[in-house]
Amino acid sequence: QVQLVESGGGLVQAGGSLRVSCAASGSIFRINAMGWYRQAPGKQRELVATISSGGGANYADSVMGRFTISRDNAKNTVNLQMNSLKPEDTAIYYCAVTASTSGIAWSTYWGQGTQVTVSA
Repeated sequence: QVQLVESGGGLVQAGGSLRVSCAASGSIFRINAMGWYRQAPGKQRELVATISSGGGANYADSVMGRFTISRDNAKNTVNLQMNSLKPEDTAIYYCAVTASTSGIAWSTYWGQGTQVTVSA
């Protein structure tokens, strides 16, 4: 199994910055994509950003130019630097990792979520 532990998040005023991090541990053979998703109250979970094992990143249009995703393959960590935060960024942010424990089968694992609140 693979465990994901998230850290960071919190409360910030609009225009401020926050950083959330996620560390993967367990019986990891290989990690492929890593990413962040978010879910605001009353809304569906949505993709924020993903990053491939080679470092290629994709972002939701709503965060492009404000958020930066990065990863450390040696440490099995993924980070999301969030700048110029807006009240509409308020949500629970979830880390997601596609990993294999065997080198054969792949699964997507989810973190427990961390709250990000942006006040106006």
